[in-house]
Amino acid sequence: MQLLYQIKKHDRLGMQKLVTQFSQRNTLKSPLALVLLVRYTAKLLHDEVAEGRVGGTSFQNGSQFARSGYAFLEASLRHKSEMVVYEAGKAICALPNIEPQELSPAVNVMQLFLSSPKPAVRFAAIKTVSQVAVNHPRIVSKCNEDLEALIADANRSIATLAITTLLKTGSENSVDRLLKQISVFLSEIPDEYKITIVKSLQRLCFTYPSKHRVLVGFLSNFLREEGGFDFKRSIVNSIISLMKAVPETTESSLLHLCEFIEDCEFTMLSTQILHLLGELGPTTPSPARYIRFIYNRVILENSAVRAAAVAALSKFAARCPSLRTSIMTLLKRSLDDEDDETRDRASLSVSVLKDAMEEFPYAPPPQDVEPESEPVPDEPQPGDPAAFVLLQGLPMSFDRLDRSIRAYMRAPAAMESPEQLTLSNLPIVEETEPEHDEEDVDVGGDVTLQAAVAGQKEEKKEAVDPAAAVYAIPELASLGRVFRSSAPNELSEEETEYVVRCIKHVMPEHIILQFLIQNTVEDQRLTNCTVAIEGDSECFEVAGEIAAESIKYGETANAFTVINRNPDASLAPCNFECVLRFGVVQVDPKSGEDESDAYEEEYPLEELELSTSDFMAKVSVPDFRQAWEDLGNTNEVLEKFALQFKKQEDAVAAVIDFLGMQPCDGTGHIKPGEGGKKPHMLHLSGVFVGGRNVLARAQVAASGDASGLLLKIAVRSDDSDVSRMVADCIR
Repeated sequence: MQLLYQIKKHDRLGMQKLVTQFSQRNTLKSPLALVLLVRYTAKLLHDEVAEGRVGGTSFQNGSQFARSGYAFLEASLRHKSEMVVYEAGKAICALPNIEPQELSPAVNVMQLFLSSPKPAVRFAAIKTVSQVAVNHPRIVSKCNEDLEALIADANRSIATLAITTLLKTGSENSVDRLLKQISVFLSEIPDEYKITIVKSLQRLCFTYPSKHRVLVGFLSNFLREEGGFDFKRSIVNSIISLMKAVPETTESSLLHLCEFIEDCEFTMLSTQILHLLGELGPTTPSPARYIRFIYNRVILENSAVRAAAVAALSKFAARCPSLRTSIMTLLKRSLDDEDDETRDRASLSVSVLKDAMEEFPYAPPPQDVEPESEPVPDEPQPGDPAAFVLLQGLPMSFDRLDRSIRAYMRAPAAMESPEQLTLSNLPIVEETEPEHDEEDVDVGGDVTLQAAVAGQKEEKKEAVDPAAAVYAIPELASLGRVFRSSAPNELSEEETEYVVRCIKHVMPEHIILQFLIQNTVEDQRLTNCTVAIEGDSECFEVAGEIAAESIKYGETANAFTVINRNPDASLAPCNFECVLRFGVVQVDPKSGEDESDAYEEEYPLEELELSTSDFMAKVSVPDFRQAWEDLGNTNEVLEKFALQFKKQEDAVAAVIDFLGMQPCDGTGHIKPGEGGKKPHMLHLSGVFVGGRNVLARAQVAASGDASGLLLKIAVRSDDSDVSRMVADCIR
């Protein structure tokens, strides 16, 4: 079987014939051979679904092989060998988009295996059932009695899987009973199993938000029990995620976390919670109740926690003017702290708050106010210096600020310029793709908290400025600062004699095309190399060229072409025909000496496209929803497009590529298993050439006729022409 598979695995029809032949003849006697046959059948059924040969979600409505393949798997559930039965059940449970009635036979078999006397069989069955419960909890719920019996299993892995599966399939009424069973079990297992159960409890709270008080209280009880750092961190992160997903849990969750830091031995968790208190505490109905917990940390903790506590107190004072007088008294006690960081934070906060209290003194509301009247909001007034300094974050991350300042310093004559250096004057720098070397910790999407819990990362390599080659040539440097540089575009195959790539450097009124030309011919030296471009566009006009004087074998040199852009003309995609023109000098490969005079040659290249997305820098915004509201709908453009994509993931990637913008809020990827099930909302941000901020919201959903996907897009900017140009990028 294995040999036949290796011979035919790249031939779909041959594999289908092989599987059909052996499954219908019933000639295989070896259980191991039948297990292989089941696996090959399952793989082919996956391919049938991926290539759209299964009608709807039922294999009974699919191709002939889809029907016969599923029938074989179902028949294998009745085989006398336990091994074959399990493999067939596992294969059916793993089939994509399977209907519940087609899944039921496999779940019934797994239910029988749950009561097997063999631990390995019980473990295999519970693991498969747990995976099915993610998408089909109702079908698995009929196994709940067997699962509850497994909570007391001697094998802790089986017991943990039983609990996590019950948490997926349990109803709202069974939550309290499950928590009682879990509380006894949790005290007896290692931390690694506890973390798995905590994550399942978090998902259960998302499913039944009305049970948040019970679940958060249950989790907080275990915060006060014995446990390692990873276990406590998983509980804290789960509570934080619940606060963001279910806002009703915020106040009670913050109080539970306050009680935890009273006796927390982990500095990282204490600072994380103090930061969270500073962010969310002032927005609750009774912010003063948290001050005592925070100030206790100033008195009792180490320097890192004291500094975090001072920062949290400062945020309370900045956001709640009624608390400033009392918090000022507490902050002044930290002015003599032995730690420099704590002392500096306290000094800054006291100074800023003092100015704010003098400029905007707090006037308490009169005591004779009628109860029916609306309460006076306890918020800072417009122009309050404390709110500006202590609450308003930087418009960019520190990493982007660092790269932007370095790019500013590299620009010609930037340091001699008399203009004041402000954040708005800094060059636009695009987002870089983060390297995910370590497992990300789920802290509810809060960037600051993610930074707080992240471990020590390897120091980043300094990025090379792609515009450095432009600034090195005085004639090009005089044209101004480069707005953005594209990734290199291949204009020839890598195996050809002359390899040419192009980097597009965009300026407000010019585009500089940098052609990287590599000579791969051993007995030639290229001279006076230029790339002639020709296009038909009212917006672009070729203004000049700078040739690469000489390129020896194996070397790469730069040639430049300058294009003037008409800023009054509307941008539209334009294709340029490119021809490499150069002189060829024959050389002796051994000595490298010239053997002939130069003669002219031409080499045709691929077309080069200038699209609207080339003028868009990928720049994210800290708060997309707030930025969307701030831009308003005055210059909004709404469009609807039919996309010729079968998969939602491909359509989302294509929309991002067409617009050339940065996905925000984690909307750039579709979670595994969710593609096509519901519309996907994409949040995009960027800066158009000229410094115009652009935001877009795009919804990708299945169209009614099942021929493709439907895209609805809304684009906002402070210029209606820019909004229109960006919306027209979809093609």
